[in-house]
Amino acid sequence: MDYVADCDDQEETIAFLCRAETYGVPGPIERIDTHAAIVFLAGDHAFKLKRAVRYPYLDFSTAAKRKAVCEAELALNRRTAPDLYLAVQPVGRMPDGSLALDAGEPLDWVVVMRRFAPECLLDTMARKAPLEPRLLRDLADEIAQFHAEAEIVRCSGGDRARAVIEGNRASMEALEKGQLPAADCDRLYATSMDQLEALSPLLDRRGQAGHVRRCHGDLHLANICLWRGRPTLFDCLEFDPELAITDVLYDLAFLLMDLWQRGLHREASLAFNRYCDMRGESDGLASLPLFLSMRAAVRAHVNASAAQRQERVEESEAKIRDAQAYLGSALSFLERSTPRLIAVGGLSGTGKSTLAGRLAPYAGAAPGARWLRSDVLRKRLAGVMPEEQLPPGAYTRDQSDAVYRKLCDEARIALEAGIDVIVDAVFADPAERAAIADVAADCGVAFTGLWLEAAPATMRSRVGTRSGDASDADAAVVDRQLGYALGDLGQWLRLDANGTPQETFAAGRGLIDSPGRSA
Repeated sequence: MDYVADCDDQEETIAFLCRAETYGVPGPIERIDTHAAIVFLAGDHAFKLKRAVRYPYLDFSTAAKRKAVCEAELALNRRTAPDLYLAVQPVGRMPDGSLALDAGEPLDWVVVMRRFAPECLLDTMARKAPLEPRLLRDLADEIAQFHAEAEIVRCSGGDRARAVIEGNRASMEALEKGQLPAADCDRLYATSMDQLEALSPLLDRRGQAGHVRRCHGDLHLANICLWRGRPTLFDCLEFDPELAITDVLYDLAFLLMDLWQRGLHREASLAFNRYCDMRGESDGLASLPLFLSMRAAVRAHVNASAAQRQERVEESEAKIRDAQAYLGSALSFLERSTPRLIAVGGLSGTGKSTLAGRLAPYAGAAPGARWLRSDVLRKRLAGVMPEEQLPPGAYTRDQSDAVYRKLCDEARIALEAGIDVIVDAVFADPAERAAIADVAADCGVAFTGLWLEAAPATMRSRVGTRSGDASDADAAVVDRQLGYALGDLGQWLRLDANGTPQETFAAGRGLIDSPGRSA
């Protein structure tokens, strides 16, 4: 339960911050309440007041503590949103007894931010329509770059995960009886600890290798906005530096969990795979199911706690429903099945990447399959962004062999981590097709190979209209590939890809669901 200190009654301060004359702007002032803060929107600025509360995981019970956490919020959020975070200001007592902003004897403290339109918040955007792939790509790039620059903290990754699981357990036990089913909470804790026991060696290795960093800590859609055309991370976890020091995949997991929980599975898959492509992430994938579960558990007890603060019964009941749904997801994320390997091949312009990207969210558990694309991997090996064009000299036989070997290596790592894999490449050489099938056999998992075919005119047309894509193929490449000797396709299933992307997806999904069929 939360605790409000008698000596820190904020009623007068809150009333003062609700008045338009406080800021010298036309009213009314818009107020947004959360379980730990109140935000006042005034003119072009937002003023964030920490509540005088104490939870098992934070303590804002004194003005001194609130000042310290406001200063931490300003400094930490300037890493990702320097244009949004402006200052920390006191709410002070003047000699005549009145209150003033940024003057007088300090009573409390607020973080001053630039205000942005509600429709710029990704949470708002996602409620209205699916998020655009380009936006998700830019967001994943932003997170990957932030993680690359974040301060490294070499430590035991297993111990940090254990602390979060124990903290979630304590927060759930502190709730009012009946808000979350006790049996489900017990089962979540026991299953999480069992999986942590198996994962601890991996997490400890990652901690020593530099994958544990001072991250954002609260990376869900309500803490990301579109600012001046770029997705911008804000409102990071500031109240406990230890909680924000996490494995970078645990940081990412909050975003992936939030998208998946909303039913935005394709968006979660796109963000997940783009991030892994940009970071070269592969060895930590086995930890992702536990990380997703831990994030859902956080949202479960936070929503249940917020239910206690709602003034209207229906709002409280809605929070409880959300909390229980998150708890259910926390349990389901821990359920895994045997992974499988899907290869999507075909000449340039047959629609391989379009199909692979559409299939990825439907293969395996959250956040979908690891989608390995030869075009993207080739760019990573060359040290350039996926959308940067490479010269013809980058497509030698030796370089292509290296790309296919790397595809097999990364597919094997992901499968051994328990993650479904979709590999997307031309696979024109029978030896390349045999090599990827051997990966599945070596890992003891099911294999499905899809071979896409389309009319030459269709292929030429498709490559001619591409822009901002990882593929460098043009009509001349298509013409050259049409002369390849493909050999026997063997167990690969032929798929007519002359139709629309939706038609090809429907046919491809049908083949995956019934791998014995052919088309």
